[in-house]
Amino acid sequence: MIDIKLIRENPELVKENIKKKFQNDKLALVDKIIKLDEEWRKLKYKEDGLRSERNKISKEISEAKKVKKSVAALLKKAREIPDEIEKLDEKKGKLEEQIKELMMVIPNIIDKSVPIGKDDSQNVELKKFGKPEVPSYEILHHAKLAEKNEWADFDSARETSGNGFYYLTGDLALLHSALLAFARDYMVSQGFSYVIPPFMIRRKVVEGVMSFKEMDAMMYKIDGEDLYLIGTSEHSMIGRFIDKTISGKKIPLLLTSYSSCFRKEVGSHGIDEKGLYRVHQFEKQEMIVICEPEDSYKWYDKMWKYSVEIFEKLNIPVRTLECCSGDLADLKAKSVDVEAWSPRQKKYFEVGSCSNLTDAQARRLNIRIEGRGKIYFAHTLNNTVLASPRALIAFLENNQQKDGSIKIPTVLQSYMGGKKFIGKNEKNK
Repeated sequence: MIDIKLIRENPELVKENIKKKFQNDKLALVDKIIKLDEEWRKLKYKEDGLRSERNKISKEISEAKKVKKSVAALLKKAREIPDEIEKLDEKKGKLEEQIKELMMVIPNIIDKSVPIGKDDSQNVELKKFGKPEVPSYEILHHAKLAEKNEWADFDSARETSGNGFYYLTGDLALLHSALLAFARDYMVSQGFSYVIPPFMIRRKVVEGVMSFKEMDAMMYKIDGEDLYLIGTSEHSMIGRFIDKTISGKKIPLLLTSYSSCFRKEVGSHGIDEKGLYRVHQFEKQEMIVICEPEDSYKWYDKMWKYSVEIFEKLNIPVRTLECCSGDLADLKAKSVDVEAWSPRQKKYFEVGSCSNLTDAQARRLNIRIEGRGKIYFAHTLNNTVLASPRALIAFLENNQQKDGSIKIPTVLQSYMGGKKFIGKNEKNK
């Protein structure tokens, strides 16, 4: 949510930003907010005047009593003022709700460096890391490989839970956990504190961390309760600081978290396909930063580089893509996707995303910093450290050997009980 002062003082900038995001249907909302805000300010002016008048009358009553003058008329007037103030407060409250509802759908101001484009087809490649190779032998589809080695059971999961769920077993389940543990330890080594957050959050937190459109498309609601399953641990991690003022001495807050994640994936192509690419439940290591406004882009650059370094250590070539204006969610000011190379498909696919939300998320959740003699909104950022099973797919393809075995890089061997290979021929033995 942007600062309403920006709409008051520079509505054309806000409208231009809406146009850059190809959301022209929201242009009229800016004028509506301005009109409602003007009404609110008029009521506020009247209310302030009545409060001032009440204080003045109180003094007059006090002075009149001192000289034993009649105060009946003054008392009558003094009794009327609170009722008038209460009526104005009620009208103001209704206007505030209307303004807030509209402000919640106005997109955050995107950074000047963001490329203008309508959708993800116009995202811009920034840089490749590692050499994307296609071996001379066939790279098996991860689902086929997993079933061949009895590492996964998709059919049973379909019976117990439906499409988009899975059982991981044996060495693949160990590898899944090893990847997440390695990612966790890497982030801790970078100075981040490890947290395991709640996997369910209340609606007020959901509304604070994402747009209404995202919420409807992503979140599972617990029937009969004010609880939603998280789509990423960023939701509960940021929600932890709702309505809190953080001492500037504790800033920046560097946190990395593990969680299971749940997403409806409404209308998503591929949810019926056997495999791990598009699923309703997955595990993820996340990172969030809460920092000073002037430091947020410094942390943005650090954060996506952490993800790149992790994939490099796992022998997985990746590239970074700058998200264009039309592909940015409403709260994001700037975002970069990390995509892993698929030697089987001969193309890259998304495995993570790093975003700077500037103060938009903090305004929704009322997260402030107290420092430098003032109180002000924090900047918040989030980034995928590693999400499995997508990272698991990339790992299986890029470390798959000619005989179908999977080579375990040195950095993961201690998490895999010393194994150097898993799969066919059990090379590690």
